[in-house]
Amino acid sequence: MSQRPSVIRQTIITPIVLIVALLIMAALSYQFGSRAFNRTVVEMFINIMVVVGLYVFVGNSGLLSFGHISFMCLGAYMTAWLTIPPVMKSITLKGLPAWLLHAQLPMWVATPISGLFAALFALIVGRVIMRLSGIAASIATFGLLGVINNVYSNWDSVTGGQGSIVGIPPTMNVWTGWIGGAVAIAIAYLYSISRSGLALRATRDEAVAASASGIDIVRERLIAFVVSAFIIGLAGALYAHFLSIVNPGAFYLRTTFITLSMLVVGGMYSLSGAVSGVVAISVLIELFRNLEKGISLGGHTVGLPNGVQEIAIGIITIAILMYLPTGLTRNQEFSWRRWPLQRRLTPPVQTALKELH
Repeated sequence: MSQRPSVIRQTIITPIVLIVALLIMAALSYQFGSRAFNRTVVEMFINIMVVVGLYVFVGNSGLLSFGHISFMCLGAYMTAWLTIPPVMKSITLKGLPAWLLHAQLPMWVATPISGLFAALFALIVGRVIMRLSGIAASIATFGLLGVINNVYSNWDSVTGGQGSIVGIPPTMNVWTGWIGGAVAIAIAYLYSISRSGLALRATRDEAVAASASGIDIVRERLIAFVVSAFIIGLAGALYAHFLSIVNPGAFYLRTTFITLSMLVVGGMYSLSGAVSGVVAISVLIELFRNLEKGISLGGHTVGLPNGVQEIAIGIITIAILMYLPTGLTRNQEFSWRRWPLQRRLTPPVQTALKELH
C-alpha cells in the first residue's frame, strides 16, 4: 500500500506556512511601506520565484545548475514581444515574425505563455544536457547560459541587441508579486510530492539503488528541468513587467551567482530553505545598498565603497558552506506543529522506492 498520503499529510503545512508568511509581508509592505520599500519587496518575491525554481531542479536532483537564469531571460523577452505596443515593435524589433510583431496581449495572458516558452526550450536542450552527470552537467548548463546571453546580446532585429527594450507595461505591484511567489511555491510542492519528485530524490540520494529499481534517471531529471524552467520563465516575465525594460545583461553572471547564493544560504534541499535564503540575502542586500548610499553621522555622510554588497554575499556564502553546509534551515521544512522545523520533504530512499512501487 502506498505511503504517499501520509507524506502529503506530514508536509502539506509547509507551503501553507510559506505562503501565509509571504502574505503577511505583502500586507505589511502595502499598508506601511514606502514606494521604494514596496519595490524592494516585489523584487524579493520575484527572486523567491527564481530560487524556488532552482530548488525544483537543484534540490531534487543534486546537480548544480549555472544556466537557469537563461530561462528567466527567455521569459522576460517573450513577455516583451507579446505586450509591447505593435507600433513600438515595428520600429525597434523589425525582425520579429508578423504574428508576433502585431500581437499585444495583457500581462496575465503573456506571463504563462512566457513560462511555457521557457519550459519548451528546456525540454529541447534538456534532452541532451540531462544525460550528463556531476561537474559535466554543471559546465553544460553554464555553457547554455553563455549561448543564450550571446544570442540575445547580438540578435539586434529581434532582441534589440545589447540595448534595452522599452515599452513593457509596468503592471507589477506587491500583490502581483505575492501571487507569483505563491504559485511558484505551490508548483514546487506539488512536484516534490509527485511520483517524479520522489523518484528524482531517490536518484539523488542513492543513484545505484534507484537505477536498479527501474527509475529512468535521465527522464526524471528532464521533468524537473522543465518544471523549474517554467517557474523561472514566469519569474522572468514578471521581472520584465517590474522594470518595464529588459536587456541581456540583467540575466547573466551576477543574477546567477546571487540566486545560487540565496539557495545555498537557505538550504538547497528544502523548499523552506529556498524561500528563507531569499529573504535573508534580500535583507542583507538592502542593508548594504543603504550603507553604500551613505548614512549621516554628526553632520558627515559616511558610506561604504560600491560593490561591498557582492563581497559580503560572497563571504557569507563561503561561511555558510564551511560551518553550516545544510543552510539556515538545515534542509528541513517550516511547520506550525514544531516551529520552526519539521522533517524534510525528502523521505528516506527506501521509503521513496516503496512508494514508487
